[in-house]
Amino acid sequence: MLSARRTPSTESLRALDALNVFLADVRDGLGPYLAIYLTLRHWDPGHIGIAMSAMGIASVAAQTPAGALIDRTRSKRAAIVGAAIAVAVGSVAMVIHPTFPTILGAQVLMGLASAVFAPAIAAISLGLVGHLALSRRTGRNEAFNHAGNVVAALLAMGIGDYIAYEGIFYLLAAMCLATIVSVGFIRPGEIDHDLARGADVAIGPDEEIAGKRPPRIASLGELLRDRRIAIFSASVVLFHFANAAMLPLAGQKVSHGHPEGAAGAMSACIIAAQLVMVPVALLSSRLAVSWGRRPVFLIGFVILPIRGFLYTTTANPHAMVAIQLLDGIGAGIFGVVGTLVIADLTHGTGRFNLMQGALATATGIGASASNLMTGYVVRSGGYDAGFLVLAAIAALALAFFGLAMPETRPEIATSPDGAKSPASALAIDRVS
Repeated sequence: MLSARRTPSTESLRALDALNVFLADVRDGLGPYLAIYLTLRHWDPGHIGIAMSAMGIASVAAQTPAGALIDRTRSKRAAIVGAAIAVAVGSVAMVIHPTFPTILGAQVLMGLASAVFAPAIAAISLGLVGHLALSRRTGRNEAFNHAGNVVAALLAMGIGDYIAYEGIFYLLAAMCLATIVSVGFIRPGEIDHDLARGADVAIGPDEEIAGKRPPRIASLGELLRDRRIAIFSASVVLFHFANAAMLPLAGQKVSHGHPEGAAGAMSACIIAAQLVMVPVALLSSRLAVSWGRRPVFLIGFVILPIRGFLYTTTANPHAMVAIQLLDGIGAGIFGVVGTLVIADLTHGTGRFNLMQGALATATGIGASASNLMTGYVVRSGGYDAGFLVLAAIAALALAFFGLAMPETRPEIATSPDGAKSPASALAIDRVS
């Protein structure tokens, strides 16, 4: 049975908005800024690839356990605080002692900490608003997240180009502090922790829990036997294998031989994409309800190979910024619809955050492999060869998702063999 719409306080919802703004760069680390920082310090592309992949590899190791932890713990806010402190420490350490061992160690620490953020935000959101309002809440989360990225990129541009590039790392530490303050304003008593893990909790008309029996928690075997989960996870790996290295590679291509204004060029790329992501996230949350999850997600897959190919046609910073607008469409869709698909597939299992962690693990696998592989491709064949390889992988991802992945929206979902899914049956029962 789907839970009824909940009514959390305005204070908690506004605090969740602020949390998404300040977590914008915190949960992803320094990303392309680190690539430029290392390029300016004359690191070769191979070592940059290793450094860039270290955070992703650590995230792969931590994401699924972090999701399982968020399922079980009632200290979700404290988990975010601890992770934010770790990211701040790692960021500052890379400036104070920028050696290869320190950079790798800091990236690993930040990767382990960042594993907490995605499932914790999703869990708090679901625990506050319930399943029926999750689509709109997820769209709002992503819109504020992208708005936060715009603000952070503008600040990074000013700090990196006019003060000191190392100041960008201190900016990240300051955003960690703001994250800690924001999460403190979310009222812990308003988070339904059973609902937050995707358990099948029935809510009565007066928004009170109808019955106190423990919710059913699905076994891991049940999740592993769901082919839709396996197909979606493979699709996510391919998507991020193609996507993750594109922006850092674009930054390296623009800054190669022209270090002046590198932070500004990278910030312009990020700002352009993030400005597109804000309306795309809000629109995706609505279309995912009216169209279904699959057709909206397919749009993101179609954009990716086009973007990879276009990067090979120019090294002009202004053209690079224009191409990066396409990333706003793909990433804006992925951030919203990916969470909704996992909520669909795990509703009633009590394993929502475990699967959020597993999805992040799949994302990390794809992203780490992307940065690692592309670093060596670029060293052997140049920047355009790297982009062409990424575009080919993106085309493969599009074909696989389009042919293999079924719809998951409860009212129209079917299993791979064409039968009605349990989620669909639940929705039909509720309507009848």
